[in-house]
Amino acid sequence: MNNIPPTTLSGELLFRGKLIYVNRASEDFNSLMHNHDFIEFAYVVEGEGFHHLENQVQQVRKGQLFYIPIGTRHVFRPISADPTKHPLSVCNCVFSPKLIDELYPFVSDPGLASFIQALQQDGERCFRLSDTDDSIERLMMMMHREFSMPGEASSDCLNTLLLQFLIVVYRARIGVLPPAARKLNRFDHLLTYMEQNVSQELSLAHLAQISRWSQRHLQRLFIQHTSQTFHRCLQSLRVRKSCELLRHTTFKIHAISDMAGYRDVASFLAVFKRITGMTPSEYRKASALDASDRESFDEEPLEQQEQN
Repeated sequence: MNNIPPTTLSGELLFRGKLIYVNRASEDFNSLMHNHDFIEFAYVVEGEGFHHLENQVQQVRKGQLFYIPIGTRHVFRPISADPTKHPLSVCNCVFSPKLIDELYPFVSDPGLASFIQALQQDGERCFRLSDTDDSIERLMMMMHREFSMPGEASSDCLNTLLLQFLIVVYRARIGVLPPAARKLNRFDHLLTYMEQNVSQELSLAHLAQISRWSQRHLQRLFIQHTSQTFHRCLQSLRVRKSCELLRHTTFKIHAISDMAGYRDVASFLAVFKRITGMTPSEYRKASALDASDRESFDEEPLEQQEQN
């Protein structure tokens, strides 16, 4: 493979007037070894396989992020030619070095500025990171969704998401953090764990066990960093999840109660009413009416909108 001259991919063919391109691709053996004239971050979203990088071969798996600089030869390959048994899917975020000029005005941290400047000036070597808390995958999926289904102010939205993504990568790239930052990072991971397991039985004792903090100290951290006790924070997360389900699904109330972590529907109804001021049924109806009003407003002629 290394004896075959690599194909050079041009960003102009992908960007089509933009400076960024985000896609999700199922890798196979048809892709050729290639380099490119843009910055690339590739995230493995499914399966395992191999990453051929210059003269090296790296084994890859879900949850790994790869940075591939401009001009670097590489290609991803699955374990076998059968995608049903051995899939390998990669989400790619590629962008022009020119795009970084648009991000600079919003960067004040010297370390972050140096990092993205190195990306722009091809001063950063290839690297690989593990997504320990799914923060990289969430941002990748948000960028892919915005790119595939652009809404109003889509370019600004993509730029904002890209800057968030680069901050997360920069923090992970730093490696060793000072003790105070390390402690806060652990608590942030704990909050992420709660968000991802909101439907499960969550207790302060369980969180203390997995975090190796005492329940008393953990309660202090919740008040310090969320301005809520553990139980109020958990209730807020569960109501937020149930609101999302009420807006976007047609599940029955008792099913949503269970998916939000409440085994007793009466308790769910009481907490939901206290936090939102409405019952779940009232909230669902109000959300549907709000959506209908927005659609009706959008369909009115401009002259009528202005008169209203």
